[in-house]
Order: sequence, then C-alpha cells, then structure tokens
Amino acid sequence: MNYNNKKFKVIEVSENGEVSETLIFDYKQVGNILSATYNDTNIIKGHLLGWVDTEGNITMSYHQINKEGVINTGKCTSKPEILSNGRIRLHETWQWTSGTRSKGQSILEEV
Repeated sequence: MNYNNKKFKVIEVSENGEVSETLIFDYKQVGNILSATYNDTNIIKGHLLGWVDTEGNITMSYHQINKEGVINTGKCTSKPEILSNGRIRLHETWQWTSGTRSKGQSILEEV
C-alpha cells in the first residue's frame, strides 16, 4: 500500500487528543518511509515520520506545536481498512511521549 499524495481527515479522536475534525494530514511516501505535515485551528504546525510495512500498517512518531506555543510529541500505530468506495480508513492507537503521556485512539479517513 502506498500513501503518497493522499490526504486524510480526522473522523474521530479521543478527548485527550489535540487535533480536530478540521485537520487534514498531507501524506508523502517514498519506499517504506512515510511523512506528513498538518495544521488546523488547534495545531499551528505538525509533522509525522513513519514506516509502512507490507500490510500497509504504519508505525510513526509525531511532533506538533499547538496554538498556545507548546510543543508536544507522540508515537502512533495505524492499521488500514479499505472501505467499499475504495478509500482508506486508518484506525490509530497513539500515546503522548510528552506532557501527560496518556494514550488515545483516532480514526482518519482518506478525502
């Protein structure tokens, strides 16, 4: 599976997440290396860097600056689901590696 030039929006996120449903992730992939940039009303700037395995699963880390100017970091695993319309839905399990170090889940969907 290749995520290059795909965009994903947030469908669902745990309460301890900083992203909102207005956020769009802009994915780039070269070989197994995945990167993305993102921003919205809560996040001034965010980046992620990850590895895509042969099944399309993603293991990544991310860092972002929120609107208060706080830098937060985390790690995440994403498992793809191919929807009946051919779009990709990502089921994510993540954990902050800064701040509260709490865990959460998100669902992203290709736009």
